[in-house]
Amino acid sequence: MLEQLKEDVFTANQRLVSSGLVVLTWGNASGFDPEKKLMVIKPSGVDYDKMTADDMVVVDLDGNVVEGKLRPSSDTATHLEFYRNFKGVKGAVHTHSIEATAWAQACREIPCYGTTHADTFHGPVPVTRVLTEAEVNEAYELNTGRVIVERFRDLEPLAVPGVLVAGHAPFTWGKDPQDAVDHAIALEAIAKMARLTEEVCAARHAPELVSYVGEKHYQRKHGKNAYYGQGLHSAEG
Repeated sequence: MLEQLKEDVFTANQRLVSSGLVVLTWGNASGFDPEKKLMVIKPSGVDYDKMTADDMVVVDLDGNVVEGKLRPSSDTATHLEFYRNFKGVKGAVHTHSIEATAWAQACREIPCYGTTHADTFHGPVPVTRVLTEAEVNEAYELNTGRVIVERFRDLEPLAVPGVLVAGHAPFTWGKDPQDAVDHAIALEAIAKMARLTEEVCAARHAPELVSYVGEKHYQRKHGKNAYYGQGLHSAEG
């Protein structure tokens, strides 16, 4: 069942490791089939170097295991919230990558300081509110997803394909699992650039990128008249 999606999700998880975004088992990637309404996600706590595509777990939108011998990721309920609420999202990633996690732990959004940021994120990378004690005790992973969805009430998920969960770490998503990984890689890079920008500015507040330049960089890749890349409306590098 969903053999190609299992392979894609497995490859996405391996890319998280090879990209340096995951150490030990601190991360996961998933993929979603909107027609079958099924998600594929990595198993919980399994070493990346021991995993195979056959180890990927298939669950329905209620979190019930449909296929797989192992328990799905402990973050399954969070991923499912994306697929239930974010139209067009078919891949999601969670990591504890160093730079992005530092911003999440500081409970700070990442301002758009330059065009590298604007190429992928249409505006600042948002941060969620802190979960309440009741939300943590009631259903931690599910409520993590809910506070992310809450934060995106007035944002377009595919235009801002990632978030920092306050005190926790980043999540990213995209049109498929590989796209979600690309966004995780980009998020880590811009998190580092933003930190270094603030260090360079040290004694004064770093100036945010002027809005019209940021808008230009985002629209030339993702807008209706996008011209970056080889296709007429390509958003590929």
